[in-house]
Amino acid sequence: MPTDCEFWNKAADKYAKSPIKDQDSYRRTLDHTRRYLSNTGHVLELGCGTGSTALLLIDAVGHMTATDISTRMIEIAKEKAVAEEHGNLSFQQIEVFEQQHPDDSFDAVLAFNYLHLVNDLPAELAKIRQRLKAGGVFVSKTACLGRRKWVFGPLIMVMRWLGKAPFVNLMTDAQLEDAIKSAGFEIVEVTSYPAKKGSRFIVARV
Repeated sequence: MPTDCEFWNKAADKYAKSPIKDQDSYRRTLDHTRRYLSNTGHVLELGCGTGSTALLLIDAVGHMTATDISTRMIEIAKEKAVAEEHGNLSFQQIEVFEQQHPDDSFDAVLAFNYLHLVNDLPAELAKIRQRLKAGGVFVSKTACLGRRKWVFGPLIMVMRWLGKAPFVNLMTDAQLEDAIKSAGFEIVEVTSYPAKKGSRFIVARV
């Protein structure tokens, strides 16, 4: 069974070429996120993949640091950034990021399609809170598959054994919200995109 880093390194090139399946929900997520950003703020994105979201939001922030566990994802993201000449955007592989940024560094942290891929969610949320300045905002969008755990659990287990899937935390909407609150955040907004069966979009403040 490959590590998550190995899985995403192998998947990176195919991932970079894959179109977004639900363009309308993606656009709504970006538009909604912009409401919580400042053109002078320093923003951190976790799980940035190949950088597409960071590149679309960069005009709404002062500076963005986008990170990912995959070295190959970051290589592709850096190539995009150079091509588009954004001086206020930097991409970093996650170990490098950990070494360079102290607590209270960011006005906002973004985590799209990320929290359900984290092995230790309480520890990750604690680190996110530490990175935020007082009054900082945490914006996330997370796939909550816990209500159908009986379906997804065995399927993901087999796919992981075959090297076809990363770790996935099968949590419910309520479990995700409880985890964010337990980390010391105040949830200020919750919605879903698409509305009936979409990922949970949550905005929280320190």
